[in-house]
Amino acid sequence: MDRLATTIRPYAWGSRTALPALLGTEPTEDPQAELWMGAHPGAPSGVDRGHGPQTLDQVIAADPERELGAATVRRFGPTLPFLFKVLAAGEPLSVQVHPDLAQAKAGFVVEEARGIPLDARERNYRDANHKPEMLCALDEFTGVCGFRRPERTAALLERLGVPGLRPVADVLRTKPEPEALREALTLVLTLDQATVPALVAETGNALRRLAAEAASADEASDEASDKASDEAVALADYAVLADHYPNDPGLLSALLLNHVVLRPGEAIYLGAGVPHAYFRGLGVELMANSDNVLRAGLTPKHIDVPELLAVVRFEATEPSVVPPQSVPDNPGEQLYPVPIDEFRLSRYELGEWPLPTGTPQIVLCTSGQATLTDEAGQRLTLSPGQSCFIPADNPPVTATGSATTLFRATVTL
Repeated sequence: MDRLATTIRPYAWGSRTALPALLGTEPTEDPQAELWMGAHPGAPSGVDRGHGPQTLDQVIAADPERELGAATVRRFGPTLPFLFKVLAAGEPLSVQVHPDLAQAKAGFVVEEARGIPLDARERNYRDANHKPEMLCALDEFTGVCGFRRPERTAALLERLGVPGLRPVADVLRTKPEPEALREALTLVLTLDQATVPALVAETGNALRRLAAEAASADEASDEASDKASDEAVALADYAVLADHYPNDPGLLSALLLNHVVLRPGEAIYLGAGVPHAYFRGLGVELMANSDNVLRAGLTPKHIDVPELLAVVRFEATEPSVVPPQSVPDNPGEQLYPVPIDEFRLSRYELGEWPLPTGTPQIVLCTSGQATLTDEAGQRLTLSPGQSCFIPADNPPVTATGSATTLFRATVTL
């Protein structure tokens, strides 16, 4: 078992307090957005097996079958198939979408052939892998996910009463669903840049007005309070985007998407082509080992509209909040099921429970203190925010702790 030395990514949207509170450290003036755990070359975790510090990707490359297991190497190749993070959003992230595996491979080959450096601003595909992901909330977590039904979005835009949004509402009212969603997103992403600041400001003001009306309805009527309260929160969240990104059409693209609120312990799965953005909160995020992102706004980073439109799935969906499920043959485990094999996320509320071995895994403590002991006598204690890598060939491990929460990331074979 290897305690991981992890990297914190200081992206501008990161919270200045959430990760320090988890780790028990003093905040700094800088945002702290993501705590990375894994072997992604962008920020591989460090390990030390008594011969000096190494990165986890170096350790795995030296003996993939020992570290990952022969079955994992046959299925996914000689690299760790997933990337584990703690994500701390203090401000909204970009509206974004991830490619499927075929799109990622094709896009990577094209950009390599063009000689675009991997770290270039205009690079879309930084690797040849897809990036399905799951986020599990540690505190209340809000964002947007998937296209809302066109008629519902049209009704919202009409309530806002912003003249510049009428063409979008008309498209949503009159075209078949896939065509309506494609045309609506294209309209907001190809606006004359000179008109964007005024349109975003007017839309933000209209959202604040509707949010205030919904909050008043919440106070006035117990019967409608849940619906009115949820609407007030959603409208206020959208309005905040206008304040953070006044010159960016990202607010308008976000308005096409479902607002979602995750309570602690709830998760959401995001497959290829599903547009989404996170607004605020602290959560555990697990994804395939990729950094491929195409953006639709709320960012100063590169936006490639044609490539984005080629990747997005233009279908309306309802956000599917995933509660944990009990695992019959391992009663201490609460599993968050996903339809892919590259990662498997589960939660343990300790007690004393065995952690299955035989696959590569990263174990993260988010509350309390956990002691991991294997049958060879190795012992490791984790405090909140600390994590460890357990190789596939490690002897069986037992985790113990009081008032402790562990998250376990591994693969499905």
